Amino acid sequence: MKQISIRLLAVAGLCLFLFSACQKSTEFTVKGVISGAEGQTMYFENVGVSAVQTLDSIKLAAGGKFKFVEKRPDYPDFYRLRLNNQLINFSIDSTETISFVADAGTFATSYSVDGSENCKAIKAITLAQLDAHQAISRLRKDYEDKMIPDTTYRAEVLAAADAYKEVARKYIYSAPMSAAAYFALFQQFDGLLFFDLYDKNDIRAYGAVATSFEHAYPDSPRAKHLSNLTLQSMKVLRSQRPMDLSSVEQKEVSFLDIELPDIHGEVVKLSSVMPEKVVLVNFTAYQTEWSAPLNLTLGDLYTKYHKQGLEIYQVSLDSDAHFWRNGASNLPWICVRDPQSVYSQVAGIYNVKQLPALFILDRKGNLVKRLEDVKTLEADVKAVL
Repeated sequence: MKQISIRLLAVAGLCLFLFSACQKSTEFTVKGVISGAEGQTMYFENVGVSAVQTLDSIKLAAGGKFKFVEKRPDYPDFYRLRLNNQLINFSIDSTETISFVADAGTFATSYSVDGSENCKAIKAITLAQLDAHQAISRLRKDYEDKMIPDTTYRAEVLAAADAYKEVARKYIYSAPMSAAAYFALFQQFDGLLFFDLYDKNDIRAYGAVATSFEHAYPDSPRAKHLSNLTLQSMKVLRSQRPMDLSSVEQKEVSFLDIELPDIHGEVVKLSSVMPEKVVLVNFTAYQTEWSAPLNLTLGDLYTKYHKQGLEIYQVSLDSDAHFWRNGASNLPWICVRDPQSVYSQVAGIYNVKQLPALFILDRKGNLVKRLEDVKTLEADVKAVL
């Protein structure tokens, strides 16, 4: 009887161990210490393919300790800690515990992370992206202040972007199936990706990661997303072969028409709003920091000159349709969105190299001016009116 009891206890102990191991394997833990953030609320968020979801939050005490426990994702996925407007991005794959130490003042840049080499790589990629962001922002200010010419501005912006891509490629090509490689591909500046899906050199990076993800995680949403993007890009690049246009009837046009859906899903042609009106065409992105001030400026113009014949045709390149729809719902002018976002062929046709981009069409439909300075916008519009 005693032997049976011992065996039962052994079996029970084994079951408890297996149960604990099973429980452990279905969750991951994010913990750490944030100094100088007493009384502030930090959020723990999941960064999905198309949306960000808040999973939990904590009001930090004097010691700054925090701990979040969540169900482990089926495939590598991305998360972030958010304190005010500062973000720490990281990934979860097979890791069970990740630890962060940070200060509230330099939360996004000077943190340390343990427990995941992928998360350390993501930090390095983030810092490279921030360096490029700061460099391009300085160049933009110098350009707007007329301190550097157009050619210098473009060349140095490309150099700053290439500096980021040089860092990113090390992680992409050394471990293309890693979450860090995926993260590196989709870093942006003002809503525009550093790696261009329609550039013959950059598409190689997308192809490397897409192939690796499809092999390692064939059923994951990110593998499918990458595969679709890469196939779309290859299709476009293949279609850009030289064509014989000698037999095509040629005619001169004064502007290039645009045909895109508005917030109600109805397609609005630029040519349909043009007759006898001066049209201000604006390529923009609502998710940028300069979007709200620009729309206030456009609102003042619209109020003053709409009755005199001014119309605004605003093209959004936002990737988030829901964000754009909410932002555009209260604007009185024509708001359309290109679902191709940063890969917009329309923006390419208009040779849009940076946002915002503004063009003026006169009452006869002639493209008479490409605006270089928002400060002269009203004077330029009045001159055409």
